Amino acid sequence: MGAFGSQSMAAPLRRVLMRSAAYAMRGADRAAWHYGPGFDPGKAAMQHAVLAELVAASGAEIEWIEDKADGLADSVFTHDPSLMTDRGALILSMGKPLRAKEPSLHEETYRRLGIPVLGRVEAPGQVEGGDCVWVDARTLAIGRGVRTNQEGIQQVANLLTPLGISVYGFDLPLWQGEEACLHLMSVISPLAD
Repeated sequence: MGAFGSQSMAAPLRRVLMRSAAYAMRGADRAAWHYGPGFDPGKAAMQHAVLAELVAASGAEIEWIEDKADGLADSVFTHDPSLMTDRGALILSMGKPLRAKEPSLHEETYRRLGIPVLGRVEAPGQVEGGDCVWVDARTLAIGRGVRTNQEGIQQVANLLTPLGISVYGFDLPLWQGEEACLHLMSVISPLAD
């Protein structure tokens, strides 16, 4: 494996993009972000710090998205705004309006790190990384639902098909409304390639 890239959901994690919850979630409006009455930003920051320690202890190198006091609380969920391939990153387009600025944070970070950006999903297309699952190195499944639409899936296919990657869209269940979305990664847990 090179300095970046993966087309696997189960290969060992070598390098990962993270953003600190200590800054991103501080002052987050529970209602606006749909975190529920039990949300505690201090506890979230502490738990996220423990997660980062575990990731580092596994041997993975952590690349941090810079904090710019932007109030993007969900930006700690770094799997959603971009999709990594063996050749570089795709910048996605968020279905949750509050997260619309996050893909630009990823693009800035990839450029700073020297990771190629292969393309971007543009509105009205929407794709969130939580709806993307690498079935194998040449097959990407994308869940179509509340946060990902057919236009976005088609744009991803247009970017990846020339690289020899097949992209398949699947309908997702609507759980408890648009704010309580189920991503494809909510219903699939890859254990091995």
